[in-house]
Amino acid sequence: MNTSPRRRVLVTGGASGIGAAIADRCRADGLEVVVIDRAGEAIHADLSDPVSTAAALDEALAGGPITSIVNNVGAVFPGSVEEQSLEELEAAWSLNLRSAMQCTQAIIPSMKEAAFGRIVTISSRAALGKELRSAYAATKAGLIGLTRVWSLELGRYGVTANAIGPGPIATALFTGANPEDSPRTRAILDAVPVQRMGTPEDVAHAASYFLDERSGFVTGQTLYVCGGMTVGSVAI
Repeated sequence: MNTSPRRRVLVTGGASGIGAAIADRCRADGLEVVVIDRAGEAIHADLSDPVSTAAALDEALAGGPITSIVNNVGAVFPGSVEEQSLEELEAAWSLNLRSAMQCTQAIIPSMKEAAFGRIVTISSRAALGKELRSAYAATKAGLIGLTRVWSLELGRYGVTANAIGPGPIATALFTGANPEDSPRTRAILDAVPVQRMGTPEDVAHAASYFLDERSGFVTGQTLYVCGGMTVGSVAI
């Protein structure tokens, strides 16, 4: 991959799971990676809190301009529409959606100055609909809306904005929300046409494509890394 000197990418929630795989792939692609997370080798912050997020962004930008971002951090708040609390809805909105807006806003000046930028946002196949996911699906669908708007507003500055919608990926986040012995979990796996769970590296590969300098004519798109689940009519 041909990269410019000291091209820096910010990965939120990059200390584990999909975020860690993306961070590792970015390093392999020659990028300088900045991670914001609550743990691990990262700038520590609570991304559900706008004040903590702002302080972490200041620290990240103190190291130099950042012209690429992967909005990865997120959490699932399982519950039926009758059981989903308003507190859970607010928490999902703040972590899954508001943090992406705040972090992206912070690096737009760097991208405009460089006349180059890459925004990759991790949505979910659940944005198309999934039972027991009111708060999660709503915020993940909102990220797709933000991506489409950003692609229109920022394209003239050499900035692309794209989203990735992972299907069932073998991470702690998935297993925490989908117990292994649950019939619903078995039904999810049986519905995957390629007959396997996805891996964090599958998502990282997609992110690498969108982040590449050669991907400048692709923007406003959502790529579902889901083993083919979105092709059928089953919304599990």
